[in-house]
Amino acid sequence: MKYISALLFVMSFCVWQMGFSQTSRLAMQYFETGEFEKAASLFQELYEKDPRSTFYFDKYIESLLAMDNFEECEKVVKARLKKEPQNLALYVTQGKILEAQFKEDEAEKLYEEAIKKMPTDRLAVVKLGNEFVNMNKFDLAIKTYERGAKLLKDDIIFSYNLGDLYRRKSDTEKMIHYFLNAMENETSRIDNVKLLLERYLGGDDWMELQNQLYERLQTNQENILYSELLSWVFIQNKDFKSAFRQVKALDRRLRENGTRVYELANMAVNAKEYDVAIDAFDYLVTSKDPTSAFYLDAKKELLYTKRRKLTEAFDYTEADLLLLVQEYKDFLDEFGRNKNTANMILDLASLQAFYLNDLNAAISLLEEMVALPGVNQYLKASGKIQLADYYLIQGDQWESTLLYSQVDKEFKEDLIGQTARFKNAKLSYYVGDFKWAQTQFDVLKASTSKLIANDALDLSVFIMDNMGLDTTAKPLEFYAQSELLVFQNKFDDAEKLWNQIEQDYPDHSLADDILYLKAQMHTRKHQYDQAALMYQKILDDHLEEIRADNALYALAQLYETNLKDVEKAKELYERLFIDFSNSTLAVEARKRFRILRGDFEDPAIDPAQ
Repeated sequence: MKYISALLFVMSFCVWQMGFSQTSRLAMQYFETGEFEKAASLFQELYEKDPRSTFYFDKYIESLLAMDNFEECEKVVKARLKKEPQNLALYVTQGKILEAQFKEDEAEKLYEEAIKKMPTDRLAVVKLGNEFVNMNKFDLAIKTYERGAKLLKDDIIFSYNLGDLYRRKSDTEKMIHYFLNAMENETSRIDNVKLLLERYLGGDDWMELQNQLYERLQTNQENILYSELLSWVFIQNKDFKSAFRQVKALDRRLRENGTRVYELANMAVNAKEYDVAIDAFDYLVTSKDPTSAFYLDAKKELLYTKRRKLTEAFDYTEADLLLLVQEYKDFLDEFGRNKNTANMILDLASLQAFYLNDLNAAISLLEEMVALPGVNQYLKASGKIQLADYYLIQGDQWESTLLYSQVDKEFKEDLIGQTARFKNAKLSYYVGDFKWAQTQFDVLKASTSKLIANDALDLSVFIMDNMGLDTTAKPLEFYAQSELLVFQNKFDDAEKLWNQIEQDYPDHSLADDILYLKAQMHTRKHQYDQAALMYQKILDDHLEEIRADNALYALAQLYETNLKDVEKAKELYERLFIDFSNSTLAVEARKRFRILRGDFEDPAIDPAQ
């Protein structure tokens, strides 16, 4: 019997609860559709059934206010206030009712009374503060938190709330002051506050933050937080030199392992602040023990950064290069030639080959590297491809195709394998085996690498166009040979073949292609003005030919990177993605244009790689 009674009670409660829930949904529906009289009636019913509910009470009052039923509003609020005199939110509700009747002065007195009656309780202060924030009464919210701090005898307990309120009032100086207090009081808020500062500070505001940090450091030098935040400010302002001073001082003071210095050095590299990066990596190399976690990596990155500084500036002497090469050799002498230093051998070989034109030294280094035991398979494959390139420059086509084929076979589905296959196909193109080369290019048009796919498509179309024009393939053979000669740095021999094509086949469509190859030759020889003239001639005389979009993109890159004319580069990139919107280069041109315009940061790119 007891079991049946309990079951009936549970069933009755469930039915009641379902009815209660349905009434609540219907009341909200009436409220949202503006049928306030019906909403008020239902919310009154719900509130009377659950008199502790703040939600039903608030919705009941809001429905009455929407009907301008002020008398009933005041009656309901006063009745509840009589039962709950400590409920400060009711004073705010009363104030809302008075404001709705344009009795602002009376409402203000009630708001002030609520603030005066606040108990010494943090939660009560926050609740009242939020009431005022929700009404956009920020000055009253500030008064609430300031009085709350006095009651609790804690000057910084509500600093985060005050900082956010002064942010809303656009009072940057006070916002920064209170946010700094908040971070000092509750370090878990650091990341959140940094995010807010990054979002809302601009222009001179960063200097205000910097000045306040300096003031605090003068009176509290032991607070690491301020030094860390100051270095963060410098990084936001791209002042990596000042940031390095801060992190270096912290590293020494805290006797750290160099983590923050290493991270800053990498940020400086990405921002192309190479001098700062070099100083930071050098600090780690000279101040840390060789057994420390960052010693080896810092030495590697130091050399990489020095190389980037030299090669990207296009302003170096042979003596500069030789000095850098010696530093690489010293590194390899210190750490040995093994699987851990294989990438440094690869980097040194490219310096020898492309910048000092010492192919024999480069080949010797790479032959040693690919024979080392335990080298990462992808790194070894990169070494083989690079070695094949150098053999090809020397004219050893057999060794080149053998190495390309090895990598292709070992990494058939990988990007590095597709790279080797493309280079092997191009080698066949160089030596006049156009049909086989075109078959490979057609396959590579489906490459996962957009760059390889685009180049394969261009060469496939190029072969098709030029093979179908004449009964002889001689002009194309001469041109392909000249491409190989440019790759081998045999520029005089390449010029002879271009002259022969122009002399024997004056009306051939290869004219724009020859200009394009001449531009590449002049670029390789650092004759950038001459290269620009060649590209411009294509745009002036061969705008409808297949090389036009490539020439336009290459010319834009030349102005951006070598001729240092950003405005001209922007103009050319914009022309490309507008006039050649169907070009495979249009997307990249738009990206470069936006980077130069300052829309977002330029990713670190090493053009020598």
